[in-house]
Formats: sequence, structure tokens, C-alpha cells
Amino acid sequence: MAELAHPLLSGWDNFYVIVGSSGGALIGLQFVVITLIADTRTRGTTDTISAFGTPTIVHLGAALLISAIMSAPWPSLVAVTIALAVCGIAGIGYCVIVISRARRQKDYKPVFEDWLWHMVLPSCAYAALTLAALSLHTGSRIPLFLIAGAALGLLFIAIHNAWDTVIYIAVEAPRIEEAKDEQRDDRVATPGP
Repeated sequence: MAELAHPLLSGWDNFYVIVGSSGGALIGLQFVVITLIADTRTRGTTDTISAFGTPTIVHLGAALLISAIMSAPWPSLVAVTIALAVCGIAGIGYCVIVISRARRQKDYKPVFEDWLWHMVLPSCAYAALTLAALSLHTGSRIPLFLIAGAALGLLFIAIHNAWDTVIYIAVEAPRIEEAKDEQRDDRVATPGP
């Protein structure tokens, strides 16, 4: 087995195998779910999917990427720091884009829980990842736990958001479509002046 860049990183292998493989498996499952719900009557616009669906895949991919970075036999902690900091900064930038998309889309009015789980918590996870990456050189174990927390947090955030989306599509969307159909039927049945 290859030596890790720093003894500080040893002992985390199993954790990142679990998080990384879970992220990868859930990405595959998300594709299956999207394929199955593509045949439903309710379809979101590209803006809505970009605001609420795509970030789930991105966060799962980020958990997988963080796991790969932390498991690789890097030549030094500097390389690990750079890789994780770039991942964290890119994640923060992506969260800004997601917030913009969520505000711009018109299909769904986000409630507090949506803002929290889709925008605030991912932004915090990526910020923690960035700060922890930049603190790796201190030799403290705290940044390692922050990195692990960010990876696990992104995994749980994505699981929550995927479940929330599926529940919305299975329960709420049909009700909305039914109400729209009833309004159309009422307009057709009511003769105009």
C-alpha cells in the first residue's frame, strides 16, 4: 500500500471508502429515479431542475471527490491542501449559482426548508471544507474532522434533497396538476359573456 502524504491522514481510509462509495452509488440511483419520473405528467423546467435537482448530483459528486482526494497517496500536504481548497471554492461558487437559479425559476416557490437544505447548508459545508483545507498545515487534527464533516454533510444534504424531490414529485405535484385540470375544466364549462 502506498504511503500517505502525512501520518495525520492515516486512519481515515475506511471512512472515505464508506463516504465515497455511498456517494457514487447514490449518484447511480439518482439517475435511475430521474429516468423513472421522466414519464410522469409533471415536468419541471430547466431552471427548476438546475436549482433543485442538479445540485443533488453535484453534492454527491463532491463527497466522492473529497473521498478520492483524502484517499490518494499525495506527495505532500500542500497538494492535498490545494486540491481540497479548489474543491471548496468551486463548491461555494456553485452554491452562488444555485441560489441565483432558485430565485430565477418560476415553477416552485421555495420555503424556508428549501433555502436551508438547498442553499445554506451546502454553502456552509463548502466553506468549512475550504477553511479546513487551508488549515491542514497546522498539524492539528481538527481540520481533518472538518473535512470529514463536510464530506459526510454533503452526502446527507444530497440524500435529504433527493428524498424531498421524490416526495414532492410523488405527492405534491399530482395535486397541483389536479388543481390546474379542475381550473381548466371550470373555465371550459363556464360560458363566457
